[in-house]
Parts: sequence; structure tokens; C-alpha cells
Amino acid sequence: LPILFPQQSGLYEYKIFGGLADCPPKLCADVYMDLDFRREWDQYVKELYEKTYDGEKVIYWEVKYPFPLSNRDYVYIRERREMDVDGRKIWVVLAQSVSVPQCPEKPGIIRVKSYKQSLAIESDGKTGSKVYMYYFDNPGGMIPSWLVNWAAKSGVPAFLKDIQKACLSYSKST
Repeated sequence: LPILFPQQSGLYEYKIFGGLADCPPKLCADVYMDLDFRREWDQYVKELYEKTYDGEKVIYWEVKYPFPLSNRDYVYIRERREMDVDGRKIWVVLAQSVSVPQCPEKPGIIRVKSYKQSLAIESDGKTGSKVYMYYFDNPGGMIPSWLVNWAAKSGVPAFLKDIQKACLSYSKST
């Protein structure tokens, strides 16, 4: 495999393996794809919407960063597929940053120009899901090590708990 993000960059790639009890994989994928609902349960969303530019669906996402850091925004495309792998049903979501002239950078917000995510969800054999996520972004600017450490140790597990709670409330609201 080619090295997409050389180690010399000092940036982190995240690989997450987790379980979401009582969240069937289709429900988990539905919650993950539902941008309107994400604005309700994800406390870090400042702005999030999907628009079509030149026939391609593009997502704009502004993320709240803690003071005194500037917020970050992402412009990306994503695709969801249901796959059958040796009789196992796996939901896959791929996302990658794109440059769209109709979505220019905003003053005071740092554009994340390099973002890539892969998500795979399958049944845990019971009522929940097994989740694998690969995530990379270059947040730009100077990110203090305490924030990087918080993201790795607390932010990611908290996100899994948040999406699990969202799955449970989503099934009640739909």
C-alpha cells in the first residue's frame, strides 16, 4: 500500500474497534447517515448539511472546537453500501474531503482539507453491532497535545457512547 500520510507529518490516524450493544447494524448505519438527526445528538456540530453541486452530493460540516481554538470545517463526499461477505451482511460508509468552489472557506474557521474515513458495521451475533472505523484528518493550525490526547482517550469512546444513545432514541423517534 502506498503511504498516504507519511509518518513525518506528526499527525495521527485513528483505528477504532468497538461494540454497540442493542444497536442493530442497519439502525446504526441509518443513524450515522442521518445528518438532521446528528445535529440533535452531536454536541460538537455547529453546522451540518448536504447540498448537490454539479450533480454530486457534498456535505458541509462545521465542528465546534474548545476556546481558544478556531472551529474547523469539512467539505466531503460519502457513500454507503450494504455488502454481503461470505454470508455476513456488512454496512460500509466511506467519506473523503473534496474541494468545491461553491463552498469557499469562511473567515475565522479553519478548513480541514485532508479528511478520510472508513466505517464498517456488522452484527455482533446478538442484538448489537461490531464497529470498525479508520479516521484521518489534518486539522490544520496548532492543536495542543492535551487536545490530541483527549480525543484519543476520551473523545472517541464518548462518541461511541453518544452514537449508541442516539441509536436507542432514533428507534423511538421513527
